[in-house]
Amino acid sequence: MESKVVEGKAKPRGKFPHIKRAGDFLFVSGTSSRRADDTIAGAVTDKFGTTRLDIREQTRAVIENIKGILASMDANLKDVVEISTYLVNMDDFEAYNEIYAQYFDEQGPARTTVAVRQLPHAYLLIEMKAIAYRPLSREKPKR
Repeated sequence: MESKVVEGKAKPRGKFPHIKRAGDFLFVSGTSSRRADDTIAGAVTDKFGTTRLDIREQTRAVIENIKGILASMDANLKDVVEISTYLVNMDDFEAYNEIYAQYFDEQGPARTTVAVRQLPHAYLLIEMKAIAYRPLSREKPKR
């Protein structure tokens, strides 16, 4: 089994990898819109201290982060077979779905979406984890 903390991604806030391979499966740990510099995509604070949180921007950033993490193991979003999504507010479900549909359709991964009371930072509206199937052997079967 191989595990990785991916350079250029936000450092995990605990002792765990971004991604772990177990045979032909890749497990992507819970991923947010946090950037490598610890800023959060989709969270903007104005000069008066008012913060605006954007579920669409956060959803896009989370999926792009997962895409980059998968690429570290030579996989991509088409390899994803299951996604679990954690939303702080189910009122964001429609906007989250709108962005999700730009990456996946009915032929994409199985999915579960649940509401959670909070995530590790007050500005995070969404976290996702994924399972991908990417065989170690890339040889095509002989016919």
